[in-house]
Amino acid sequence: MGETRHTRVLIIGSGPAGYTAAVYSARAMLNPILVQGLQPGGQLTITTEVENWPGDTHVQGPDLMVRMQAHAEAMGAEVISDYISSLDLSKRPFVAQADSGTTFTADAVILATGAQAKWLGLPSEEKFKGFGVSACATCDGFFYRGREVVVIGGGNTAVEEALFLTNFATKVTLIHRRDTLRAEKIMQDRLFKHPKVEVLWNHGVEEILGTEAPLGVTGIRARDVNTGVETIVPCDGFFVAIGHAPASELVKDQLETHHGGYVVVTPGTTNTSIPGVFAAGDLTDHVYRQAVTSAGMGCMAALDAERFLAGE
Repeated sequence: MGETRHTRVLIIGSGPAGYTAAVYSARAMLNPILVQGLQPGGQLTITTEVENWPGDTHVQGPDLMVRMQAHAEAMGAEVISDYISSLDLSKRPFVAQADSGTTFTADAVILATGAQAKWLGLPSEEKFKGFGVSACATCDGFFYRGREVVVIGGGNTAVEEALFLTNFATKVTLIHRRDTLRAEKIMQDRLFKHPKVEVLWNHGVEEILGTEAPLGVTGIRARDVNTGVETIVPCDGFFVAIGHAPASELVKDQLETHHGGYVVVTPGTTNTSIPGVFAAGDLTDHVYRQAVTSAGMGCMAALDAERFLAGE
């Protein structure tokens, strides 16, 4: 049997939301414990260059997360390399079971487990991630000024990404498996009217093509789903926009969720449907999904938790 440890605030997840919550709750003398999870640092650790973090004109994603962890620890937060495999929110103190065998009990829980972009699952996609393959146009679109890019998807996310990329790219090709889009009509109208956008209907992406040294994307191989005919589409960047999946497995049967699993919070707060449980960052945000908004919500969660505990 592993040990049992109690904390006033247990933070689950280690992206910008989790680390910011740790900084604020440590400063409030709540002695938080943060459990990092399977991907310490979250999605920013697979983002090479970040140019939209305030105060840094240019920073490597992994470096930024190392600094955030160091900041949280300097404030007094305890950061643990472990994974929470189960969480019982039915009674207080809340009980979290870690993969290592340790049991954590907590007076308040801050959930900051984030979300993951859905990927196609192609080996070539994995190979070029961060080297021409991205799932975030607002993060990486700037790097494709004067270049041609491809976006795959058919919903609001794909159309938003394609339209955003027209600010930088000379041409944006949107590829969709069907002959109609799922996106809102007003967005479709904007897309179809844009002179830089071309839509390739009834096609799926088979392979991302590129160079080895340096590693980079040169095009994609697409297949017509009806005829089987293959087409090579030249491009410098490939954006996957087939949706995001919130990492809400721990709480999906315990907390109120919406939009495919995002945790519901009371507007203007990080309060979930269970008092004493707070959610921040991409786990609850299906709209913005930015590091800076996640950090802001991490701050809110710590302040909400502090008020909740003080009220007892």
